[in-house]
Amino acid sequence: MLFMLITYVVLAIFFIVDLFVIGRRPHVPSTRECVQHIVFFVAMALIFAGLMWWVAGSQPSIEFLSGWLTEYSLSIDNLFVFVIIMANFSVPKELQKYVLSIGITIALVLRGVFILIGAAIVERFTWVFFLFGAFLLYTAVKVARGEDDEEEFHENILIRTLRKVTHVTNDYEGRHLRVKKNGMKFWTPMLIVFITIGTTDLMFAFDSIPAIFGLTKDPFIVFTANVFALLGLQQLYFLLGSLLDKLVYLPLGLSVVLGFIGVKLIMEALHGNTLPFINDGHHITWVPEIPTWLSLVVIVVCIGGAALASVLRMHADKRNGKGNGPKIDTKNVEVAEAKEQ
Repeated sequence: MLFMLITYVVLAIFFIVDLFVIGRRPHVPSTRECVQHIVFFVAMALIFAGLMWWVAGSQPSIEFLSGWLTEYSLSIDNLFVFVIIMANFSVPKELQKYVLSIGITIALVLRGVFILIGAAIVERFTWVFFLFGAFLLYTAVKVARGEDDEEEFHENILIRTLRKVTHVTNDYEGRHLRVKKNGMKFWTPMLIVFITIGTTDLMFAFDSIPAIFGLTKDPFIVFTANVFALLGLQQLYFLLGSLLDKLVYLPLGLSVVLGFIGVKLIMEALHGNTLPFINDGHHITWVPEIPTWLSLVVIVVCIGGAALASVLRMHADKRNGKGNGPKIDTKNVEVAEAKEQ
């Protein structure tokens, strides 16, 4: 209990420092700054895994590492959508880090609620793993076929409704959410962007939360894995933003991981089966169990192999004078930059 309390306090400090100390000055992070932040958060995640091993044993530590790597890998694939959102709303470059910080904090709160609900459901209804597993298999097929890619960003119903019922200015006023013009108060586009980033990341959770519940049923591990993945997300945005379209094999690696976890979930559901139309409601004990260490190996091999293959492909294309065909709508990006000037 003390370990959990200290963990929550430290993670809260990380976010406060990131938002109100490091992020207090609007700026475009340099490559060096991004690398330093990413190395720091990765090191903190590994130290946390080591402390968990020391406090609770090897099993929880391996579960955390598996969950953290899965969430981190999925977040890299999701960064492309963030690039499109920033271009769609013409967010000035110097404000993008601040926007990501607030948006990710909103996403963290929403994910926390989602995790609590998911944990309660999993604890009471083991058959839900059948649904989680089937959903992950469906998602894996979509990702492998490229159906999960978005060419443009579409505002969700919450954003469209907000535009109709409130007054929103066309221009940004620094980091201000509310401004007064001609005696009337207006919201700035910053509010729309915050809500968009937060709710969009929550949609991503429909893939990532079931996936991590396939690796561990401990809400504490699920939450901390998500927090450490989100902490490094904004730095990855700036560091990898121009390279996202080059990671051509990452979706394939992610699809294998999601498919593997989907199968693992279904196998676990069969072990604890209570559904009357499957084996007369009895547990199916002959189905083999997949150990957590094997899950970690599969995740590392698939994601690492996909990243390495993408880098080799990128170098090969450079030697041959070819490109991968950028996925980012550069026209929108150019418009956003023109508006800044």
